[in-house]
Amino acid sequence: MEGKHLLMVASAPYIVEDEGACLPTLGLVVLQAEETIEDEFRHYLRDRSVILHHTRIPSGEAVTRETLSAMETDLAAAIGLFPIGGNFDVIGYACTSASSVIGEDRVASLITSARPGVQPTNPATAAKTGLRALGVRRIAVLTPYNIAVTGDIVKMFEAGGFDISSVTTFNEEVEANVARITPQSILEAAVAAGEGSEAEAVFISCTNLRCAGVIAAAEERLGKPVLSSNLALLWHMLTLAGIETRGIAESRLLGF
Repeated sequence: MEGKHLLMVASAPYIVEDEGACLPTLGLVVLQAEETIEDEFRHYLRDRSVILHHTRIPSGEAVTRETLSAMETDLAAAIGLFPIGGNFDVIGYACTSASSVIGEDRVASLITSARPGVQPTNPATAAKTGLRALGVRRIAVLTPYNIAVTGDIVKMFEAGGFDISSVTTFNEEVEANVARITPQSILEAAVAAGEGSEAEAVFISCTNLRCAGVIAAAEERLGKPVLSSNLALLWHMLTLAGIETRGIAESRLLGF
């Protein structure tokens, strides 16, 4: 018929990759209000052969105990949005404060229930594991949170056997504002926290704080380890997956 023609379609052969040849695969559960961790992880992993998948979980624009605890009901569903065929080695829940409020064991249980066989972690567990690996027991803590949530971070570390030498907070509840605190402000606050105490290390809490560019400078000025939530989480996820961390960043935790 006029205006019609026969479409010729050819089938192309293809090879399916052997599952054993797949790169180590990491999953990251990111808060809806988060603006920082994905960029920092991409920066850190730019030279590493690793697959990194992200999913998002509903979260409040304000960081309060109520908004943090509410994420417990959505974590399994967020993990369910990862590719079904993905063979994940580690899944990390990227919220320090919610892990402290919900409970690290509960977070781990939710992850493994949603994805059996995977190794779970979160920034709270990762930070304590990293500090122990460095032989650190007395720390200064810097957070952006309100006083109540900051107190939960302190209790989390104390329950893990750490001594807190000082606590500093930007006292900011709004996530959008936290993500826009300048790296220079974070650097100066971290140095002040570490200098003005007997701390063996400084921990900067919150995955939404832009710390990647200031860790090395803070450690140089203080002469002691400085860990951020993102740095600790990345280190722990890579360590659990058996991936070399040396050379990723100038950080005492990552081998410098």
